[in-house]
Amino acid sequence: MLAMLLYVTLGLALVLVSRRPARQLFGAGPAFTLWLLPPLLAMLPWLPVLPPAWAVTPTLLVLPTAPIFVASAGPTVSILPWPLLLWLAGTLCCLLRLVIHYGRLRQHSHRLPDAMYHTLKRDLDGMDPCRLRLHPAGPAVLWAPRSLVLLPADFLERFDAGERRLVLQHEYTHLRRGDALWSLLAELGTALLWFHPLAWLALPRLRLDQELACDEHLLRQSPLDETRYAHTLLHSTGVDAMPALIPWLNRPQLKERLSMIQRHRPGALRRRIGFIGLTAVMAACAFVTQAAVHTTPDQPASSNLSFNAKINPRYPADALKNHQQGTVILDVLVGADGKPREVKVNPATQAAPSLVKAASDVAMQWRFNPATKNGKRIQSYARVPVNFEMDTPPPAPPVPSVPHTPSAAP
Repeated sequence: MLAMLLYVTLGLALVLVSRRPARQLFGAGPAFTLWLLPPLLAMLPWLPVLPPAWAVTPTLLVLPTAPIFVASAGPTVSILPWPLLLWLAGTLCCLLRLVIHYGRLRQHSHRLPDAMYHTLKRDLDGMDPCRLRLHPAGPAVLWAPRSLVLLPADFLERFDAGERRLVLQHEYTHLRRGDALWSLLAELGTALLWFHPLAWLALPRLRLDQELACDEHLLRQSPLDETRYAHTLLHSTGVDAMPALIPWLNRPQLKERLSMIQRHRPGALRRRIGFIGLTAVMAACAFVTQAAVHTTPDQPASSNLSFNAKINPRYPADALKNHQQGTVILDVLVGADGKPREVKVNPATQAAPSLVKAASDVAMQWRFNPATKNGKRIQSYARVPVNFEMDTPPPAPPVPSVPHTPSAAP
């Protein structure tokens, strides 16, 4: 968990530092892909690691008189540590706030009046009019589970036909780009990282980069509408950013959005180079970060894999009676928590079935110190020889008597 937090912190710091230069070089669209870096780095600790080679543990000797160690299970009370309880409480509060905001927005959104619906249907130019709803917070996109476009009741009076077309194109561009889903994931990530100052610093900047990427995409489709688009932004009423909503205009974003419209935007070739280059940089960051943070040397499984709870098999009564001995070789798959996941009898085992059963039955109760790789506990294999040995040699078979014929008397 701590490793994941370290990765996320590093990813957020890298994005916050590089987002502006990337936007100036390659455009707002490629720069927005940088926000994939924090979740990408967060997944690194959970990537599967190949288990190491087999570790052969010392032979476990089982004697008929050997004591049987049984793990005592006393009454224990499992209590979560207080930092985890505090984190859970904060996360639940943030999620509850998110659900309440979403519920209120859905509750106060209504279908368009017929006259407004038919007027806007002409402005949509092929876009789905069923996504439109009335709400005072509009124009905005309400995300999840089915994204809606919210419009204010005075939308027809506030904007002329050309401005309405641009506003609707902007909102539907958000829908086509999947921005509603990205906003939802960002809000959920911030709820999980409510204690992290970089998370709250990054959230409004992610929203800004999302708006800039949407503006850039729209103006590439309609380059002649730049002046009208800037005029529409200037004469719009801004709303405060809130959870569950992507507003048409958030006042703190206005300056950046107008600057982007006035600035020369990169061409298609540079944008492609930006997408490819930034993707390669993110992959390299993930690789280098994993190598840099994991500085702990590997712990060889052969020395680290050992018992920490000794539970011996019981020598079977029928094997004692028949004086059966032998070595049972068990192949144990040990999880990262030290508990056996799977126990198999090695084909090289040549022992009586009762001995094999006695060793196999108790193996799942063993506990191991798992092997480590890059300082992290990993799944590993152990080969455990269990030697059943009689402490007294079996009685020698009787020597057949040779009939003795008495010699004849002289």
